[in-house]
Amino acid sequence: MSAGGCGGGACQCRETAAPVPASTPVAIEAAASVAPTETACAAINGVALHLPGERPDEYSLRELAWAELLRQEAAARRLLPHSDARLAPRLGNGEQAVIQQMLDDEIEVPAASEDECRRYYTARSAHFAIGRRVHARHILFAVTQGINVAALAARAEQALLELRHKDAAPTRFAELARTLSNCPSGAEGGDLGWIGPDDCADELTAELFHNTERLDALGLHPRLVHSRYGFHIVEVLARDPGRQQSFEEVSQRIAVQLAQQSRAKALHQYMQLLAGCAEVSGLVLEGADSPLVQ
Repeated sequence: MSAGGCGGGACQCRETAAPVPASTPVAIEAAASVAPTETACAAINGVALHLPGERPDEYSLRELAWAELLRQEAAARRLLPHSDARLAPRLGNGEQAVIQQMLDDEIEVPAASEDECRRYYTARSAHFAIGRRVHARHILFAVTQGINVAALAARAEQALLELRHKDAAPTRFAELARTLSNCPSGAEGGDLGWIGPDDCADELTAELFHNTERLDALGLHPRLVHSRYGFHIVEVLARDPGRQQSFEEVSQRIAVQLAQQSRAKALHQYMQLLAGCAEVSGLVLEGADSPLVQ
């Protein structure tokens, strides 16, 4: 089973539900959202981001805005030639390389100390176990186009309450899976077989493998698990803890992860500084927590 479904060979949730598509990585990604205004053309320091009468979609306008901010900063530093154009030029590979080098020179990311790496390892030790598996079953209430989500959630909650009742028959989970589940695994009573962290949707992986309150828990999950596919009633039948990797085995990987986090934070602050010093019209750049450059 490939990552992205619910897990297990019987699961084909990707074909029955309507997940939200992931964003496509781009060379320069802004950590911001764009709110259009009444201005005809969005502009950075008087340089239009698009032609009059056009309005790029939010994602494209966001990319154009941050790319133009970076281009103007590079030009101010004489790393790129000055331009009198009133329409933002599209950046070629050479210009992007210059901007990337400018960012590398500007953003200083200190190396994580061994103590920082050890604290990270201790707080997230479950993430560094290999070979972990669970034998699980689930009932999927799929969110599909046009469905009443509130009513669907209420039906899922009702089924969960029935299964949590002290008098619920041991066979009731399989019966409900066969009659209610929108996953093909319902034909097998919801049984997903043995699955690992890479066999699940991210939301299920978080609950089954990284929820520190339930790392060793067996039985019915006390709450619905919400995923991009819908609402899941989940029961863990057995667990294989796998092998815990030592700190020495993963210390280098942790150092890289911490450096990436520090760089993302520094880039966020740097870009917000550029935006704060610029005259931005026709759009509103609002800060976010995602990395600014991929």
